Amino acid sequence: MDDGTSNRSQFSELVRYSRPMMTAAGTFTIIIMVVGVMGNLLTLVALLRHSKIRTVAAAFIASLCLSDLLFCFLVLPFSASQFFHGTWIHGDMLCKMIPTLRYGSIGVSLLSIASISINRYILIAWPQLYTKIYTKTKVFLYISLIWLFSYGLQIPTLLGIWGVYGMDERLGTCSIKRDEYGNSSKTALFVIGFALPSVIIVACYSNIFWVVKRSHKRLAQHSSNGGKFKRSEMKITKMVLVIFICFVVCYLPITVVKIFDNEVRHAPLHVLGYLLIYLASCVNPVVYVTMNRQYRYAYLETLKCNYNSNLDSGTPGNTPTKTQGMSVQYMKNIVNT
Repeated sequence: MDDGTSNRSQFSELVRYSRPMMTAAGTFTIIIMVVGVMGNLLTLVALLRHSKIRTVAAAFIASLCLSDLLFCFLVLPFSASQFFHGTWIHGDMLCKMIPTLRYGSIGVSLLSIASISINRYILIAWPQLYTKIYTKTKVFLYISLIWLFSYGLQIPTLLGIWGVYGMDERLGTCSIKRDEYGNSSKTALFVIGFALPSVIIVACYSNIFWVVKRSHKRLAQHSSNGGKFKRSEMKITKMVLVIFICFVVCYLPITVVKIFDNEVRHAPLHVLGYLLIYLASCVNPVVYVTMNRQYRYAYLETLKCNYNSNLDSGTPGNTPTKTQGMSVQYMKNIVNT
């Protein structure tokens, strides 16, 4: 195709990605795709099959996993193809649709992570309001709004009225370009899709640390088992550090590179940034799911095709599960101590 030859020439001349680097990036993308599809699909099946782990937080985790699954299944095959071919070969229509899916999926993932942070903060800091804020209907509404908002933000660009989707010759990839009036939605998407969730996550976990530390000190004064509280606090600290480090490592580099290297003078940094974003789609199940013993057990039972396990015999409803209710009551006790 003439367009493909022209794009390949522009790609080679302007950004000068090396062939070994592109082949390695394509191979790595395929590995991420396979692992991501398997990991996120396993998580979703485990959530559907085992009732005990279907808590409110798990609903947002399911939203996150579904978004990452769609990203791996629909976006990464085209990304791998582009790495291997050195340019986009799938036509103008898909050059608009795939970036729409990519940005929309990333938005859902980041907002789902932020929602999990908010959920944990309310559970710990405001346990008396938890069951009122997180009913079954409201959780469904929250998740629906996340998806509608994330993909709704892409509509103006898709219609060409706030930037346009198309081949960015400097990057050699399909992305958001400025429209005929010089407008682009990239800055707004950065603020809404990365900066805002980052602020929410930092604020929530900072407050979680403060509440838990204060509560543990109060309880330790009335208990001889103070070491237990210290270990619990360290576990929370470890989880928070893992979550936040993965969040920053996967999403911050491409953001910084695109801001400070708009002319693509350092092509390998752009490739690395994209690969890290792709990696986030298969890292999330590890961070948010497998660090929990109940989820690990649910994984094992799912792989064994043993869906009638002893995890729980209850069904989800508008009220918390037994374990969740105990957690709420526990947090009420430590906050009010």
